[in-house]
Amino acid sequence: MILSTSCLFIHWFFLFFSFFTSKGDDNRRESSAFINPDMDTETYYEGKNMALFEEEMDSTPMVSSFLNKLANYTNLTQGVREHEEAEDGKADKHTIKYVPHMGTFIGVYLPCMQNILGVILFLRLTWIVGTAGILGSFAIVSMCCICTLLTAISMSAIATNGVVPAGGSYYMISRSLGPEFGGAVGLCLYLGTTFAGSLYILGTIEILLVCKLYVLQGGSHVMVKETTANDMRIYGTCCLLLMALVVFVGVKYVNKLALVFLSCVVLSIMATYAGAIKTAIKPSNFSVCLLGNRTLKNEMFEKCAKTDVELWNLFCDSPYLNATCDEYFALNNLTEIQATPGVLGEVINDNLWGNYGPDNMVIERKNLSSVPAEANNDKLKNYVFNDWATYFTLLVGIYFPSVTGIMAGSNRSGDLRDAQRSIPIGTILAILTTSFIYISFVVLFGACIEGVVLRDKFGFSVKTKPVISILAWPSPWVIVIGSFFSCCGAGLQSLTGAPSPTQLSVFGHGKANGEPTWALLLTVGICEIGILIASLDHVAPILSMFFLMCYLFVNLACAVQTLLCTPNWRPRFKFYHWTLSFLGMSLCLSLMFISSWIYALVVIVIAGCIYKYIEYKGAVKEWGDGIRGLSLNAARYALIRLEEAPLHTKNWRPQLLVLCKLNSDLEVTHPRLLSFATQLKAGKGLTIVCSVLEGTYMTRGDEAKKGEQNLKAAMAAEKTKGFSHVVVSSSLRDGFSILIQSAGLGGMKHNAVLMAWPTGWKQDRDSSVRRNFIETVRETTSAHQALLVAKNIDHFPANQERLKEGTVDVWWIVHDGGLLMLLPFLLSQHKVWRKCKMRIFTVAQMDDNSIQMKKDLQMFLYQLRLNAVVEVVEMHDSDISAFTYEKTLVMEQRSQMLKQMQLSRTEREREAQLIHDRNTASHSAANDKAAGATSDRVHMTWTKDKLQNERNKHKENMAVKDMFNMKPNHSNVRRMHTAVKLNEVVVKKSCNSELVLLNMPGPPKNKKGDDNYMEFLEVLMEGLDRVLLVRGGGREVITIYS
Repeated sequence: MILSTSCLFIHWFFLFFSFFTSKGDDNRRESSAFINPDMDTETYYEGKNMALFEEEMDSTPMVSSFLNKLANYTNLTQGVREHEEAEDGKADKHTIKYVPHMGTFIGVYLPCMQNILGVILFLRLTWIVGTAGILGSFAIVSMCCICTLLTAISMSAIATNGVVPAGGSYYMISRSLGPEFGGAVGLCLYLGTTFAGSLYILGTIEILLVCKLYVLQGGSHVMVKETTANDMRIYGTCCLLLMALVVFVGVKYVNKLALVFLSCVVLSIMATYAGAIKTAIKPSNFSVCLLGNRTLKNEMFEKCAKTDVELWNLFCDSPYLNATCDEYFALNNLTEIQATPGVLGEVINDNLWGNYGPDNMVIERKNLSSVPAEANNDKLKNYVFNDWATYFTLLVGIYFPSVTGIMAGSNRSGDLRDAQRSIPIGTILAILTTSFIYISFVVLFGACIEGVVLRDKFGFSVKTKPVISILAWPSPWVIVIGSFFSCCGAGLQSLTGAPSPTQLSVFGHGKANGEPTWALLLTVGICEIGILIASLDHVAPILSMFFLMCYLFVNLACAVQTLLCTPNWRPRFKFYHWTLSFLGMSLCLSLMFISSWIYALVVIVIAGCIYKYIEYKGAVKEWGDGIRGLSLNAARYALIRLEEAPLHTKNWRPQLLVLCKLNSDLEVTHPRLLSFATQLKAGKGLTIVCSVLEGTYMTRGDEAKKGEQNLKAAMAAEKTKGFSHVVVSSSLRDGFSILIQSAGLGGMKHNAVLMAWPTGWKQDRDSSVRRNFIETVRETTSAHQALLVAKNIDHFPANQERLKEGTVDVWWIVHDGGLLMLLPFLLSQHKVWRKCKMRIFTVAQMDDNSIQMKKDLQMFLYQLRLNAVVEVVEMHDSDISAFTYEKTLVMEQRSQMLKQMQLSRTEREREAQLIHDRNTASHSAANDKAAGATSDRVHMTWTKDKLQNERNKHKENMAVKDMFNMKPNHSNVRRMHTAVKLNEVVVKKSCNSELVLLNMPGPPKNKKGDDNYMEFLEVLMEGLDRVLLVRGGGREVITIYS
C-alpha cells in the first residue's frame, strides 16, 4: 500500500509542470541587463550634454540612469501583506509599493527555527534514542545536521551571488543549473512541503488519540493498531479540511498565529531543559511497572501489585485467588521503577548502545531477570511491544524531516531588507542552534530516562503521554499542549507555503487578492494521500526523499558554479568551497539510499521525468545557468582532445556541410536535402547547414539573421540535429569557398559536403550557376573532402515515409576510399531505408575476369560485414555510335556558342536562337551581316570604341558561321561514349531502384573543358529518378579490421 501511494501522485505533477517551462516565470528582469527596465526614459536625456552618445542611449544608458534604476529596484510580487491589505480594503491598487523591512532575526532565524523544530522532536526523538542508543542517535543527528549545514553553506553562496527575487530555492537552482533542474527541484520542494503538511497533521492527530485529550476511542482503553490507522485517516482528513478552510479564508490569520506557535515550541523546549535539571535534583513521580523484565501498559491499573484487582483481571480469568492466570504472570514478580531516575551512570550505560528488534517484540529491561514461560498471545496486548521492526537506516529516514526547513529564510528573500546578509547568517545560526538542541536532547534523554520508557513509542507505560512530557517541568501538559499547537501551526504553514510554486501554472487561478485557490485544492488532494497512509513513520521517509533531492541539487549547483569559475560567480559569502558542496551532495545521495532505496529510486525517476519533460518542451529563456557553462567547458576540452591525434578510419563518419539555397523569401528551397541529411546521419555526428547571401553584411545583416532562423526552423521540422549559419559575401562563389574552408571548429570540422544538383542549369542564361558548381567540386577535392550531390532531391523520401521494399544500388566504378560502400549501410540504419536491400554493381572490361571479380568482391563485402547482392556488369569495347558523335558535336557547338555570347541582352537572345534552330543558322548569320552593313551606313560619326565593337561583332559572326562546319574533339567523343554506354547499363539494371549511388567523375584539370563537364554528368544520370553522385575525399573511410 505504501509503494502504491508513492505512485499515486505521479499523475498529479504532469498537471502543473507547465509552470516550470511557462512564460510566466520569465520576468522582464531576466531579459535585460538592467534590473528595472520599465522606467519612463523617453525624455530623460533631453537637454543633456551628451550628444556624442545620444544615438546609443537606448542600448547603453548613462551610468546615472543605471544607478537610479538600481536604487529604485523592487523584486517583490504581491505577497502576504498585499493579500491582507486587499482583503481589508486598505490598499490603493495604483499606489501599492512595499519596501522590504525584515531583518536577520525576524526574517530568517525565527522562520528556520520554527520549521526545523517540530513533530519529530516531540513524538519520535525519545524513541530514536531508546532504539538506536546514545551513540547511534548521536550518529544519526550528526549526519543529518552536517548534511543541512553543508547545504546551507552552498545555499548561502548561491543566494549572495546577486539579487534573489521571490522564488527561493527554485529561483536559485533554475538560474544556476537551468530550467530543467529548476523544474525538478521545484516539484520536489513542492511535494516535500505538501507531505510535510501530512506529517504535521498526522502528528497532531496522534497527540489527540494517544494522549486522549478528547474521548475519541469510544470508551475503549486499548489502542488497537488497525483501529488507530482508521482513526488517523478519519480525524486526519477532518483536520486537513479544517486547516484548508483556515488557509482559504485568509493567510493573514495563519501569519498572525505564527508567533504563537513558535512560542509554544520555545516554551516546550525550555520546560524540557528545566525538567532535566529538576530530575537531577529530585526524580519525578512517574513510574513504570514491569512484570519480570517486561514492560506493562499501565493505563488500565493504578497500582503496580498483583493485589490490584484491575491488574489481576488483565492476566487471570476471575478475581478470585484460585483463578487460572497467565503462566508468565504467575511465575514472575512485579517491579516498579522510576521512569526518570535522574542523571545516573547506570541509565547511561543501559542507553548507550542500540536495542533493535523485530516486529511485535515485547520491550524488556536488560539487567532484570525473569522466569521464561510459554507465550500467551491473548495476553501480549497488555505489554508494550514494537509496532514494527527497527533498524538503523529506518531511524535515519524517520529523523531527517526534523532538520528540514532550512530554506524558510531563502523563500522569504523578497521580504528581507538585506537578503545577501541575512540569509547566510540567519540560516547557519538556526542550524547551529537546532543542532545543539537535538544533540543535547539526545544526551539528556539517554541520561535521564529509563531505556524501556524511551523505547515505548506511544508512551503506553506512562499513562499514554508523550515520553518527552514526563521530563518536563512544571507539568507534562506543557509539552502536550505545546507539541499539539506546534504541529497545528506547522501544518498550517505547509498548506500556506506549498501552493506558491504552482501560482504561475493552470492552478494559479484564485481569489482577487492573488491567493491560489486551485493550487490550494491540489495541495490538499496530495496532502490527503499522505494522511491515508495513516502512519507518521511511513510518511517521514517520503518527506525525507523529496527534501534530500532538493538539497542535493543545491549542493550540485554551488559545486558546478565554483568549478567553472564563471566571471559572474562572485558570491559575497566567502566561506564555501566546491569540496564542501561535493561532500554535501554525496551525503544527501547516501542518506537517500540509507533511508529507503525504493523511495530514493522513485524520487529520482520522478525528478528525471520532470527534467526530460521540460527539456522536451524547451526552455523559454536562456538564464546563463551553470549547466550551459559546464557544457561549454566539456566541449572545449573535447575539441582540444580531438586535435591531439588524427582521426582513425574506424571512427570515420560523414560530418556534413549541407549547402542550402534560400529563395527570395529567405525560405529553404529544398527541405528534402535536410531530410536526407537526417536519414544519412541518423542523428549522429556533425551537421552544419549553411547558405550564402550575395551582397554586404552591412546591408543584408538582418536578412542573414532571418535566413538563419528559417534554417533552424526547417532543421527542426525535418528533425535535423546540428548547426545553422548564413554568411553574406560579395559573390556566391566566394561564400561557398569560405564555408568549405572555415566551417566547423578544431576537430569538429566537416569532412563531406552535401548539395543539390543545379537543376535547370541549361536554361539559365547566366553561366554562374555552372561555374559555381564546378568550382565547388574542385575546392572540395583540394580540401580532401567528400562530395555528395543529390539529383531530384525533391523526390527523395521524407522522414515520415517508410520504404517497405526496394533496393539501393551502388555502382562502384572506381575506388576512392570506400565511401560508396559506407553510405548505404548508414542509410539502412534509418527507419526510412531500413527495409531496402543493398546491391553493388561493378564494371568489368575486356581484360577482366568477371567471375573472379565477383568472388573477390563478395569476400571483400564479407570482411566489411556488409550484406549486399553483388553483380558484375561487362562492358565490351564497341564502336562509337552516330548518336554519340552527334551528341558530342551539339555539346561542343553549344559550348562554343556560349563563349561567344556578349553581355547584351539582344545578343544573348540572338545566339540562343541560333542554338535553337540549326537549320536556319546560315540565314541568321546572313541577316546579322546585313544588319551590320546597315549599321555602317547609319553611323555617320565613328569613334575608336565603336570601331572596335563592330570588328568584334564581325569576328563573332564569322565564328558562328564556321561553328557548324567544325568537327568534335576526339577526347570529348570518347567521354561522351563512356557516359552514354554506362547510362544505358545503369538504366537497364537500376531504373526501378529507390536510390542509385554513382561515382562522380572529377572536373577536367584544364578549365577549358568545364563547359562540357556538366553535359557529361547529365548524360550519365539521364533516365534515373533519385541519384546520389559520390566523390570521395581521398582517404579510406571503411576498413576490414576490428
